[in-house]
Amino acid sequence: MLIAAHHPSLNLLGITTIHGNASLENTTINATRVLEAIGRPEIPVYPGSKKPFCRPALHAPNIHGKCCHVSTAAPRRNTNIISIMAGDSGLDGTDLLPKASRAPITDKNPILAMRDALMAQPKDTAWVVATGTLTNVALLFATFPEVGEHIRGLTIMGGGVGEGFTDAPMSRLEGEENRIGNITPLAEFNLYCDPEASQAICSDPIVAPKTTLITLDLTHQVLATSTVRNLVRHGVDDPSVEPTTLRQMLYELLIFFASTYESVFGLASGPPLHDPLAVAVILSTLNPSYAKKHPEQALKFDDRDGERFAVNIITDGLHGTWGADPALVGALGRSVAEPSPKGVCIPRGVDLDAFWAMINDCIKRADACNAARKASA
Repeated sequence: MLIAAHHPSLNLLGITTIHGNASLENTTINATRVLEAIGRPEIPVYPGSKKPFCRPALHAPNIHGKCCHVSTAAPRRNTNIISIMAGDSGLDGTDLLPKASRAPITDKNPILAMRDALMAQPKDTAWVVATGTLTNVALLFATFPEVGEHIRGLTIMGGGVGEGFTDAPMSRLEGEENRIGNITPLAEFNLYCDPEASQAICSDPIVAPKTTLITLDLTHQVLATSTVRNLVRHGVDDPSVEPTTLRQMLYELLIFFASTYESVFGLASGPPLHDPLAVAVILSTLNPSYAKKHPEQALKFDDRDGERFAVNIITDGLHGTWGADPALVGALGRSVAEPSPKGVCIPRGVDLDAFWAMINDCIKRADACNAARKASA
């Protein structure tokens, strides 16, 4: 949300929330409070789906607190919708998150709101970004297939390839060296929460070729180490600099996230920062229109010269709670990727220094926005 709302080349049109790490009620509250914290409370928030297509909702409070789904935009005049959900609060670790000054919008269907916002943009400019369960997005393309033709791209934070796709470890706990997923040994949480919705998108012949999948194989390379956390807190490599309220809040959230990832996955150097990559990819070399206009600013992602994959999501198996019997769950939610020229893009790497610099710049812009709002109040 921070990048989508404050990068100068993006224009955030709105947010639809979704079930996931927490209930829809909590993810909606969190979205409005985060917008308040970053100085953009005017961005509309639409409560989305409470549950998957044909399964009960599944939550994971032990990661974000007792998650995130977003759509965003390409260069500033090319806009898009952002949906986000955050974890029972789903966003534990800080008491600095402000109360929202604006309520979510409940008098318009969220899927229709997404459709209208996207179709109002020039053809081949808008991006949809999903950083959570894919129920809303799958409903969008199934209900309004013209949206798939109209948008420039779709990026999804979800899935995992494993088996040496990158060198990033999913877990450092003994006996989990071959782990692929984070909710089960084989499945990533966002795709697992609604596997039917995930498969609907990945098998869509119009949408799939426009899709970039940000998998755990990439996000587990992007760790919020102590050095990164201090940069987020102080803005510079100087711990004597007093943090702003926003920076302190983000720092506390990262500290909480770091403790859960260390206890659950043994990643002691820092937690992976999953979701911002799904937004950042719009501002990268994987978006030729942006890279052509901003060759010096485009973030470098490694896609091995355009390799593509057909991705199938396993839908056989029973949903279970965290730590459920693997025999009942099976491979449910696993993303199986095979090379295919008309498939999705799955990048294997990113310029880490440039990515963290982008995060830091967007925090600076959010602080400036907050200061301007306070001065005009």
